[in-house]
Amino acid sequence: MGEAPAFIIDDLQTEFLNGFDLKSHVIGNKAYLIGGVNDEPTLSLGVHIFDQTRGELVNPLVLGTKPTPCKGHSAVPLNEDRILIIKRGSAPDDCIWFLEVDTQFVREQRKILGTEVVAWSKGVRGNPDKPVVISGPSGVGKGTLISMLMKEFPSMFGFSVSHTTRAPRGMEKDGVHYHFTERSAMEREIKYGKFLEFAAVHGNLYGTSVEAVEVVADAGKRCILDIDVQGARSVKASSLDAMFIFVCPPSMEELEKRLRARGTETEEQVQKRLRNAQAEIEQGQSSGIFDHILYNDNLEECYEGLKKLLGLDGNVTTSPKASPKGVEFPMDVAISKIDQKIIIKCGSPELKTTSKNLIVLDLCSLKGGAPGRTRGLDFYAI
Repeated sequence: MGEAPAFIIDDLQTEFLNGFDLKSHVIGNKAYLIGGVNDEPTLSLGVHIFDQTRGELVNPLVLGTKPTPCKGHSAVPLNEDRILIIKRGSAPDDCIWFLEVDTQFVREQRKILGTEVVAWSKGVRGNPDKPVVISGPSGVGKGTLISMLMKEFPSMFGFSVSHTTRAPRGMEKDGVHYHFTERSAMEREIKYGKFLEFAAVHGNLYGTSVEAVEVVADAGKRCILDIDVQGARSVKASSLDAMFIFVCPPSMEELEKRLRARGTETEEQVQKRLRNAQAEIEQGQSSGIFDHILYNDNLEECYEGLKKLLGLDGNVTTSPKASPKGVEFPMDVAISKIDQKIIIKCGSPELKTTSKNLIVLDLCSLKGGAPGRTRGLDFYAI
């Protein structure tokens, strides 16, 4: 790992990249060139790869959420799978980014797409509580349980906003009720691994994106996903570290009684829901997807059981969690890596002083990554 040999950069500049502000980092037999056009007020972080084995310049497919332009950047390779980027002059919560070059996600996408792939992931301090996946057959009462939870703890939980390719109805608002999107765009993002789960319903696609769950965590809330067993299976197979809860009726007879009491379905619809419920219950109890099973015989008792699973049966504060703050880095930054720690030397050229501030970024607790956030960053000054 380290800087690319000078002859490589010279060749690239004369052949293709003259006029670009680039920093290069070698991992294995590839030089990763990060930067953009140097005559712009701000710098967009584009990515090129020089494959030293083949002697070729490659423009990779770049996945994940791309960083916003910045005034400059510093970078250092981490292990063999990613490069840490510090955006200089950026907002405190937008300073740290990771370019993944050989993580599991990148390897999977490279295999699926058959092309060179890299992926961006934003770095975030701290770790949120695990998202909660709640599943159960129609009529079991999971919606009521979730409503009770949201009413008692309104600042602690949030829903991810699903995507759909159908048109808005009535007063539905984009980004509030659903993210309404074009089918081709959603299919492309599904292909690029940006969705935890999706399904085709009546000719339209519905799904939960990684970004939608991350946005809830960014707000300091615990995300709740109310999805069916098939969706839960997809989420379980993803990189999302979640708690899976299945809500069962006390019996099929009781479930049928509840469905008929709603008076909203025809006989044919009731029978279909009962058949689907039987299959879902069998999968929920035997598939190994779910960490916990709750039996909704008595609503209040079931709700108390849900709160206990979520650690809410004791003294609970209902104030929202403060979002972890980042560190604002000045323009004069030098970084180096020692074991699993990044040493960041921050200067203050605008103050015309030679004093330096040292900040240590501990990488031992990193979790997650593209196509979502890289969480668990820990900073401290020395």
